[in-house]
Amino acid sequence: MAPAVPSLVLGLLVLSLCCDACKKVIFHVPSALEAGTLVGRVNLNECLQSAERISSSDGNFKVLEDGSVYTTSAVSFSDEKRTFTILLKDIQKHVEKKIHVNLVTDEKKTQAQKTRQARDTVLKRTKRRWGPIPSVMMENSLGPFPLQIQQVQSDTAQNYTIYYSASGPGIDQDPKGLFYIERETGNIFATRAVDREQYPSFQIICFASTPDGYSPEVPLVHTIRIEDDNDNAPYFTQDVFEFCVPENSKPGVIVGTVTAEDRDEPSTLHTLLRYRIVSQNPPIIPAFSLHGETGVITVLSPQLDRELVSTYTLFIEVRDMGGQPFGLCTTGTAVIKIEDTNDNAPTFKQIQYETQVEENKVNVEILRVSVLDLDELGAPGSTAVYEIIRGNDDRSFEITTDRNTNEGILCVVKGLDYEGAKQRILVIAVNNEAPYMLAPHSQQVVQSTSTVVVNVLDVDEGPVFKPCFFRMDASECDEVGTSIGKYLAEDPETGNSEGICYKIAPGQCNWINIDEKSGEVRTIKALDRDLGEMKRGQCNITVLAIDRNGKTGTGTLQVVIQPCNRNFPRILKTDYIMCRDRKPICLTAEDGDIASYSMPFVYRVTDRNLASSWKITRHNEKSVYLSPRGDIPFGIYTIPVTVSDRSGKQGVTQIRVNYCNCVVPSECERMAFASSSVTLGVWAILAMILGSLLLLLILITICGCCGSGVMRRHVTDDCANHNLIISNTEAPGEEVMDHNIIPLQNTADQVGCGIKTGDQQTFEMVKGRGHTLESVRGGGHQTLGSVKEGGGGQPVMDTCRYSYSEWHNFTHPRLGEKVHLCRQDEEQKHSEDYLLTYNYEGKGSLAGSVGCCSDQHEEEALDFLDQLEPKFRTLAETCVKR
Repeated sequence: MAPAVPSLVLGLLVLSLCCDACKKVIFHVPSALEAGTLVGRVNLNECLQSAERISSSDGNFKVLEDGSVYTTSAVSFSDEKRTFTILLKDIQKHVEKKIHVNLVTDEKKTQAQKTRQARDTVLKRTKRRWGPIPSVMMENSLGPFPLQIQQVQSDTAQNYTIYYSASGPGIDQDPKGLFYIERETGNIFATRAVDREQYPSFQIICFASTPDGYSPEVPLVHTIRIEDDNDNAPYFTQDVFEFCVPENSKPGVIVGTVTAEDRDEPSTLHTLLRYRIVSQNPPIIPAFSLHGETGVITVLSPQLDRELVSTYTLFIEVRDMGGQPFGLCTTGTAVIKIEDTNDNAPTFKQIQYETQVEENKVNVEILRVSVLDLDELGAPGSTAVYEIIRGNDDRSFEITTDRNTNEGILCVVKGLDYEGAKQRILVIAVNNEAPYMLAPHSQQVVQSTSTVVVNVLDVDEGPVFKPCFFRMDASECDEVGTSIGKYLAEDPETGNSEGICYKIAPGQCNWINIDEKSGEVRTIKALDRDLGEMKRGQCNITVLAIDRNGKTGTGTLQVVIQPCNRNFPRILKTDYIMCRDRKPICLTAEDGDIASYSMPFVYRVTDRNLASSWKITRHNEKSVYLSPRGDIPFGIYTIPVTVSDRSGKQGVTQIRVNYCNCVVPSECERMAFASSSVTLGVWAILAMILGSLLLLLILITICGCCGSGVMRRHVTDDCANHNLIISNTEAPGEEVMDHNIIPLQNTADQVGCGIKTGDQQTFEMVKGRGHTLESVRGGGHQTLGSVKEGGGGQPVMDTCRYSYSEWHNFTHPRLGEKVHLCRQDEEQKHSEDYLLTYNYEGKGSLAGSVGCCSDQHEEEALDFLDQLEPKFRTLAETCVKR
């Protein structure tokens, strides 16, 4: 045996942390370690004394039962530190403990060790390592036991111990007591037989130590391989293999594959399998062959006929050891079903049939024919398909297949005429649904045919409509009583229509009638294509014709109602609200007629006066936009709009537009709801009229007493608001909220009134709180008070009354200035024509308001107006500045 090499472990310094040795251990190691090098020992008993399983998280290190840590392969520590974990498990108590191992390289010791090794290279002596060759143990060995497997010896040690582990499918089953080693001799013994399928091999780690417990030798890893014994017979993967193959298949066609397995060692003779067919049922000419190595079954006989043999059963064998007689074998079963193909043609049981039928009979069965077919019943290869190949040029007959009996059913689908032909001769043929697949070397299939003689029986016939299906066209605009045509029948015996009475079968369309004698069809109601009984504007009516003998004939009259332009387009929605943003209104018309009589629609405003204020802009074929042409006053407009369809039919719709001084239409809706929420009776209306007369008298009284100074009120910006002034306007008036109107208050404010007495008009001004009548522009303009003083600064006794000339001198310059500004266009240039576009003169206008001469902006409430009736609240809301 080679001497031990203790120099690999002399430089290891093992340190255990006393504070927590169960959780962390530090080993100082060189930068590189060989395989099988002892890294150090860990005291496992301090952590978990009852540990049954010891493992390492790093496969490069192995931990033995005594706590020794060895390398399993060469390890190089390129990093300064390397860690792994030792896991201890107590399976019975379900306890786990972990020990963290840190490997730290000591650069100084590593360098010194390298220097010393380089210096002693020539003088160093090395012993051979003790290492016997791997051992082999036969599977299911008969002993005797204990059976010696191997002997390991060391020159420097006398005591031997082992630590072994198994590798294979049963590695989780720890084979305790399977091997042991004699402490003094190093002989390894097996205590019992081993199953290779459970434990393919074992690794025995041998330790050699001196009597005092020192281990001079590196632990020896010894492998014991279990040699396979052919103790398992092969077996098929299925109990019964089932395959299908079409009949008349050619030789060599693959039917299927049988497979078997063997639990013995792979790639040996013990698992080298061979297949063969033992027997075939029925035992006729061999129909199939089996490939010995692959287990593929192929067709052998070219005469697979389902009509003779529908199923074959093969008994097959699989044997290991390459099929040698001493190999183990197992038998199995393969069932092969022969699938049907259409290789047999159907044939009629009779070559000629004879039958009879009355004339004019329709949809009646007159004959059943049957055939013989050797193919599988119910399969497409045996299902018969019949056809009439001769004698049915007028399509009076039809033959179908009864799926239950496979018979052919011959029917009459058109009435036969005895006068035309007393006998009909038909030739029928039969085929199969599936195409023919002939067997090899077989003759071409001949189609089977049969002859059918049909005798027509004479009967007394009723009237016959010619044609039996007749179409008449009517217009949707036809008036009641309009004749749309005639529908006549003839007597087959006489060939004329004399003595025939016409009627419409009960339950038919009730909007037409037929004359009993002449057969003329007339309308009795207005026609409508959209009636529930109509289908796409047409209706089928059954008409009865009755001759003198009471025989009845039927015909079908199809009345088709052609569309006409019976509806004019109309606008469904007529009430709209337009806010001050003047957003156009979309008008959409509907027409009940079809497309050829409806769109595109043409809109226009009928009233010429309103057409100058409102314009229509096309949106699409169905809709237009309605918008004002220029500035128009707020108010409600009723606009007649004419809509014409494609053919010129037109209708007029009154569009009601509420042009409101609002932001959103809901504001006008709320005001309209508030004004219409109260319903007044006759007495309430009379009370309102009397109240309004009383209020008018009060206002006249206040205006008459304004000069006395007892009741003083503010005047409005424009004194003309309280006078009846003749005004010629160019457009209808509008309801607006004049922000310059100042409400009256019961305070000592000034009141200005224009009073006309006889031919002279005077202007009164009652002063209060120092307010004067000024122009809207304010600063730099004289007041009416300064005009009263005469402009010289001399105080004059203020009698609060002003003459018309004084008021005229005060107002005329301002009105001139405003008119001058009105004559300028948007670019501040003088207009060339006095016919100017009317612009809004309110807030933001360069001209300002011509009817306002005061800068009074105080908002004063009219509390007494709250006591008036609801109809006067609208007047108050109009006058009060919001």
